[in-house]
Parts: sequence; structure tokens; C-alpha cells
Amino acid sequence: MVSKKKETYSEAMARLEKIVSQIDNNELEIDVLAEKIKEANGIIAFCSDKLTKADKEIEKLLSEKWESEE
Repeated sequence: MVSKKKETYSEAMARLEKIVSQIDNNELEIDVLAEKIKEANGIIAFCSDKLTKADKEIEKLLSEKWESEE
């Protein structure tokens, strides 16, 4: 069994940028266009989740820092 490495935010953004570029440049056949748009939507959801989690973690760390300084 092959273990799949967890994709990073940067890797996901690179994949998304490639898909957007292919769409912008009309490089995709109509048969794969819907598939690529679904893939892009999944990547957007993944990146949004990563950003939300990072934001919450940063807020938590800053809150803890402020509380320790009081």
C-alpha cells in the first residue's frame, strides 16, 4: 500500500494556480473541464480550512501571550 503524503497549503495553491491557468488559456477539453472545476472547488475548500485553522491557532497563541503578560 502506498502512503500518500499530506498535501501542504503551498502545494494545493500551486495545483489550483495550474488549473486556473489551464482554464484561462483554454487548454482544457470540455470533457475534463467540469472535473477540473470540481477539483478546484475541493482545493479551495482545503485551503480555506487550512487558513481558518491557522487563524484560530494564531488567535489562541496571541491570547495566551496577552494573558501571561497581564
